Amino acid sequence: MARRTPSNGGAKARPVFSVRAFLDSLRGTKSVVQYGRGDSIFRQGDPCEFVLYIRTGGVKLSVLSRTGREAVVAVLGPGDFFGEGCLAGQSRRIGSATAITPSTILLVPKGRMAHLLRHQHALSDRFISRMVARSIQLEQDLIEQFVTSSEQRVARTLLRLACYGKQGKPVRLIPKVSQDTIAAMAGTTRSRVNVLLNQFHRQGFITRGGELPLRVNNSLLSVVLSLPRAG
Repeated sequence: MARRTPSNGGAKARPVFSVRAFLDSLRGTKSVVQYGRGDSIFRQGDPCEFVLYIRTGGVKLSVLSRTGREAVVAVLGPGDFFGEGCLAGQSRRIGSATAITPSTILLVPKGRMAHLLRHQHALSDRFISRMVARSIQLEQDLIEQFVTSSEQRVARTLLRLACYGKQGKPVRLIPKVSQDTIAAMAGTTRSRVNVLLNQFHRQGFITRGGELPLRVNNSLLSVVLSLPRAG
């Protein structure tokens, strides 16, 4: 006797919550700003008044030391939040944010964002998951500084940068970021990055030349997955 498939009573599946669609639908206190490559979104020491959401593009978060040395904390892409420190009582930005590609950023005042997170559970779930994922990434980056080689760190940095095209669709093209930025992200020197980029090109892991963006090939994963060694 054939088994009957249980019926769901004709109930429709609930639509997947879209953070972007929800934020775009907000009326009143919000703004959308376009930034060109290299434009400053906010600087270290600026008033901390908004939570920001990346609709398109890519953003570099960095901190400047008293001696003027820049440390890149993270590179973010479409769907990421940043500037959330204002929700924890920060009155001034503790770091800077810079667009690494042409970017569209949505700004939500901290009071409005706090209200939304209290009352829109789907939004707060996504927001918290993004913050936890970034915290885990920062922890992994810190560990890598001690247990992996500069070759592996630069390779991983390139792979991460190549994932910031359209949301959820890696493009394998590196935005036009400087070798200094790549060095700061990987925890090494600019000269070392230059040597490794040439090496990766010779080995066929990346494609570069002319004015075209640097393209990352899947074979670069073999460098990241190789056994750790000092360097």
